[in-house]
Amino acid sequence: MKRFVPYLIIALVLLGVSSCKNRKKSELPTIPVIDKALDEPSSIWYADFDRFPPKEDRSQFPIGVFDSGTGGLTVLEVILKSDYLDNIEGDMESDGIPDFTGEDFQYLADQANMPYGTYSSEGKADYLRELAVKDALFLLGDKYYERSSDKYAKGKKQRCKIIVIACNTATAYGLNDIQTLLELSGTGVKVIGVINAGVNATFDNILSSRKRDSLSVGVMATIGTIDSDAYRRTIMQVKKERAYEGFIQVVNQKGAGFAEAVDLEKDFVDLSLTAPRDSYRGPKLGDGPDDIKEELLDVYKFNFADNAVLYKKVNKKYTEFQLNSAANYARFHIVSLLEQLRQSPEQAPLKSVILGCTHYPFLLDTLNKTISELRSYRRNGKLIYAHLIADDFTFIDPAVFTAIECCKILREEKLMALRTRKGRVDAFISVPSYGVPTKNLEPDGGLTHDFKYGRAVGSEDVTTVVVPFSKDNLNPDNLKRIQKLVPYTYEKIKEKLN
Repeated sequence: MKRFVPYLIIALVLLGVSSCKNRKKSELPTIPVIDKALDEPSSIWYADFDRFPPKEDRSQFPIGVFDSGTGGLTVLEVILKSDYLDNIEGDMESDGIPDFTGEDFQYLADQANMPYGTYSSEGKADYLRELAVKDALFLLGDKYYERSSDKYAKGKKQRCKIIVIACNTATAYGLNDIQTLLELSGTGVKVIGVINAGVNATFDNILSSRKRDSLSVGVMATIGTIDSDAYRRTIMQVKKERAYEGFIQVVNQKGAGFAEAVDLEKDFVDLSLTAPRDSYRGPKLGDGPDDIKEELLDVYKFNFADNAVLYKKVNKKYTEFQLNSAANYARFHIVSLLEQLRQSPEQAPLKSVILGCTHYPFLLDTLNKTISELRSYRRNGKLIYAHLIADDFTFIDPAVFTAIECCKILREEKLMALRTRKGRVDAFISVPSYGVPTKNLEPDGGLTHDFKYGRAVGSEDVTTVVVPFSKDNLNPDNLKRIQKLVPYTYEKIKEKLN
């Protein structure tokens, strides 16, 4: 009988550990993909966190950053160039040395599954939460697909020591789930989202004037981010924390099609077209709150050159009107935000507009130009927008405070790489899996809208895979935009583009 005692003790210990783990999990609601990642070795999403290296061995690991597309490269650009802290003392003071000198990065653009902002309006918010967790699992993992036709992930990569969600929609819907995954994983890895960073930056701008005036804060974000109410709730929470006594009105503008236009999604922008098409899914002429108003065409000041607007006219009246450039989407949405404020009973001056989508800073020049035009716009000789725009108005890019928070966490955790060599960027992008039937693919190779938003939560089907950036999976026009607007990042990834 004695020879069975050790085995009995081991069994009881294991049972106790299992019970403790289950008790902990019961306190943290999980979605199916988290359960698979933690507890199901047979699942393709199983993460095997027991093999995750201990914290003391992770300083040389890369920083992981993900977004629904290439727009998150604006966040990475800010991080790479940031010099907000003293590298020796850690104080909030520039020292002429980039804060992340010597750090390596992994960037994931979940291009095949974007736009993230549409999932909630399609009734698929749960699937969006799953996508965000899968993005995190990729960065935490050590494998990738070398090409879309591969049946298995054969490429080897490093795991990431911290995760930055460079996507407002993914932060709004997936941050809590990723935090739950990481807490239950036992790895101690931290995750940062851009929403709190953007709101804190907004209040720093507000409080710099030491006033308690009534004011408005605009939020331009995807439909999904606005529907989540994450920015308004966070603004009101920080208002209370910062003891701001003045009235703050939040003006939300759903950026339908804006991010998609930046990424040249063909249902929103198709540079090859010269006439309207039936598949267009951007804003149209109409009287609804999200429509282009014909009476405001002189306010929007759309660019019609180079087929930037596709239209038809009958008897000098527009019968079809489709935006066909990212700049025109930018103009439409910032004018629409100001129109909301103009029609509001509370017309407190607009102090800031948070660019609540990582794609929007690509059009910052256009947005600033449009604000300048609105300041001087007159109707019947009267300025109708000038009083709505504060003299010290500014656009807020949450990326700056995201970079600062990331650096502070790594310093506190003693996870800075402290290398003397230059850091590198390994960039990855999701593409449709080779196994997806052709009926579910668009002519350009992307997933069809119905298939993309019709997939089931908790499935083991692999519909997209993650591969390295290459000229084969990046639109040439998008690549030119990346080169122009995030040149520092482009220099780090261009050598690996084949």
